[in-house]
Amino acid sequence: MATKTATPKHFIFLAIAAALTGCMFTKRTCSKYYAKASAKTYDMIIIPGIPLAGDSLQWSRVMRGRIYWSKYLFDKGIAKNVMYSGGAVHTPYYEAQIMAMYAEAIGIPKENIFTEIKAEHSTENIYYSYKKSQKLGFKTFAVATDPFQAKQIRKFTYKLDPTIDLIPFVVDTLKALEPTMINPTIQYKEAFKENFISLEQREGFWKRTRGTFGKNIDKHAYD
Repeated sequence: MATKTATPKHFIFLAIAAALTGCMFTKRTCSKYYAKASAKTYDMIIIPGIPLAGDSLQWSRVMRGRIYWSKYLFDKGIAKNVMYSGGAVHTPYYEAQIMAMYAEAIGIPKENIFTEIKAEHSTENIYYSYKKSQKLGFKTFAVATDPFQAKQIRKFTYKLDPTIDLIPFVVDTLKALEPTMINPTIQYKEAFKENFISLEQREGFWKRTRGTFGKNIDKHAYD
């Protein structure tokens, strides 16, 4: 499997943005969440999906950050298992399967990687992964993602189950990992969805908006 050293520079910009906007958790808040989580071990951490980037079909900076953060949590023993969630929403590739391929390529054991491919919105990533994990017998959960998304989903997550912890990634920690990051080559065609129709073509604006707020969730999924 061919690899090359990655030189992601975006993490510092996320830190600056977090300090300047109320739409993201600040570095200090992220560190507090991590400090709380680091004293625990979770059966499953949930990683919301994000599509492959553009015509290059490569992982985006945000996807890379989420996956490397999940590996960091796994390596630290905070996460026993990882579930990547996301259907073929904006591109004809299942987001969860793409992320799982990258995760295995950077060193998370395959037996500790799970996928959920029904979700099309962040709220659905949380709900469906939580329900699927419960069905598989897992008991303790956390959601790990970037500081922006973490703040957007915290109320929904708490309402679903107050025991689900959030672990937004710590920008300085990821920045320190930059020298060790690689860009692995994956077999992304294996995640291709036949007869794909994008979410924008299938649903109008208002239905997509409802989905963003968790109003389109199939409550019987993974019963």
